[in-house]
Amino acid sequence: MDDNSAVQYLGSLIDQTLRVHASDTRIFVGVFKCTDAARNIILANTFEYRYPTAAAVRDATLTSATENLEEMHNLKLNMTSRFIGLVVVPGQHITRIELEETPQQGRVREAFKAS
Repeated sequence: MDDNSAVQYLGSLIDQTLRVHASDTRIFVGVFKCTDAARNIILANTFEYRYPTAAAVRDATLTSATENLEEMHNLKLNMTSRFIGLVVVPGQHITRIELEETPQQGRVREAFKAS
């Protein structure tokens, strides 16, 4: 992709909701506002998601083990989340970026593929 195409593509993502994965396993979901030469990304209206801590997993496993051994193998824990608003995600810590697709966008994309 040449520089001009890359700039146009980035421009098309402005005001779209992105899911940005960080090297410390956190995930930020927010509205893309801008980036810079260092690949830092600014997101607005952002939620931060974290995987359960090792202590939370241990406690849930112990609780499940006392109730039913079968349930222990199907243990599911929710990620924790908090609203953080405007955030700068340093480019050096970004491991993956995904476009968050709304259900309506998914239907449009599927209809386009079918035609």
